Amino acid sequence: MKFFLPNALMPFFIPTPESHWLNVVVGTRTWGGLVGTLGVPQTIDGGGITAPGLAFYDLNGKWSVENEGIKPDIEVEYSAADVIKGRDPQLERAVQEGLKLLEQNPFKRVPRPASIDRASKGNP
Repeated sequence: MKFFLPNALMPFFIPTPESHWLNVVVGTRTWGGLVGTLGVPQTIDGGGITAPGLAFYDLNGKWSVENEGIKPDIEVEYSAADVIKGRDPQLERAVQEGLKLLEQNPFKRVPRPASIDRASKGNP
C-alpha cells in the first residue's frame, strides 16, 4: 500500500531516503527542521529552556533530514493564490495519483466467512 503525505508530515513518516520507497510523496521539499527536545527545565521566571537533542540518522549512520528536508516524488507547488481560491493542488494531485494506483491495482474484496460455530466445538 502506498501513502500520500502532505508536505508538513513527510519528515515524520519518511525519515530517510532509504525508506522513501514506502510512500509516494506529493508536494515540495520539506524545510528540514525535524529536531526534537526532551524535557524543558523551568527558569525562575516561569519560562523554560530547550535544546535540540533528538534527530534522525540514516541506514549509513549519518545524520539525515535536518537542514536537508525530504524531496517529493511528484513536485507540486502550493501558492498563496491557491489558498485564497480554496484549492489544494498538492492534495488534488495526490488524490489523482491514488485513483490511478487503484485503477492499476484494484481493491480485492474478500467475502466475510461464515460465523464460527463455537457451540459444537466442545466449548462450555
